[in-house]
Amino acid sequence: MIVLQTLTMPSDTNANGDIFGGWIMSKMDMGGAILAKEIAGGKVVTVRVDGMTFLQPVSVGDIVSCYANCIKIGKSSIKINVEVWIKKIYSKPLGQYYCATEAIFIYVAIDKMGRPRELLPMSII
Repeated sequence: MIVLQTLTMPSDTNANGDIFGGWIMSKMDMGGAILAKEIAGGKVVTVRVDGMTFLQPVSVGDIVSCYANCIKIGKSSIKINVEVWIKKIYSKPLGQYYCATEAIFIYVAIDKMGRPRELLPMSII
């Protein structure tokens, strides 16, 4: 499911003029957290990122769409696959749509004290 969509800006670039990988990773973390919070029914924290792979560069003016799907729910953890898809609307080839980045994010549901909390059975989708 699509969880986040935004437009890249010149301030998001690295020294090579491409969009900074850390910026993309932050959008992926936000997108994954949106789904994890919905599943957990409350606060979550990111505890690990596995297999972060940058497949293709991203340019200024591209539309960034983060897609996330839950692949596993544990006692307090939620494993989410996040992909970033790019639609080129400013640079050539216009209209091209491709997967630029993918990773697995692991979130843990936490209580008000910041401690891991057990997920309720109704949390499982």
